[in-house]
Amino acid sequence: MARQCEVTGKKRMVGHNVSHAKNRTKRTFLPNTRVLSFMSELLGRAFKLKVSSHGLRTINHKGGLDNYVLNSKPKNLTDETLAIKKALLKKNPALLDQKLVKKEKPVKRVSARAAKKAATK
Repeated sequence: MARQCEVTGKKRMVGHNVSHAKNRTKRTFLPNTRVLSFMSELLGRAFKLKVSSHGLRTINHKGGLDNYVLNSKPKNLTDETLAIKKALLKKNPALLDQKLVKKEKPVKRVSARAAKKAATK
């Protein structure tokens, strides 16, 4: 898989260069991919992944490689990241039941009238 992000799945797109005279010529749009090493705290080793800048931000947002891989659905993972997930679950099967990052639900703001109405029900 040349020039494809292993996190987001972004790959080469095809489009046109359009000149001032509206002449169209084929061109490709390549994703901004880099080969980076990510450290797995649970496995204690590094994994090299080809990720785009958007994929890097996704991994950082999820709290690291382990959290991203464990909290993603298998159909959204590539073969390389799926192998990492299997290795994590093999080392610690209890991770299957719990999620490492527990995001708190946003607090619903309720007006005084709605709260009073709910209390009477």
